[in-house]
Amino acid sequence: MGSKRKFNIEYKKEIIKLVRERGNKVSEVAKDIGVSETTIRNWVKKYSEYGEEAFPGRGKLRTEDAEIREMKKKLKDLEEENAILKKAMGIFSRDMK
Repeated sequence: MGSKRKFNIEYKKEIIKLVRERGNKVSEVAKDIGVSETTIRNWVKKYSEYGEEAFPGRGKLRTEDAEIREMKKKLKDLEEENAILKKAMGIFSRDMK
């Protein structure tokens, strides 16, 4: 099993230009650079969907992914807070009896 090659954002964008703007065949480009056709098709699809945010890079997230992560964190915090409040209500309601 070979190691996974990493391609920088500019390189991916150039490959996408070859396919979309210059009309080169995906199979030819894939053969020339030594990657699968599926990889190039995935790059083109992601770029079509997300534009400049298609390849965020290491440690960075697309804007919508960052928002989703933040919302999940807030939801988890609120669920924990809710559980604490429920326990507190149980304790206080026993003491009042």
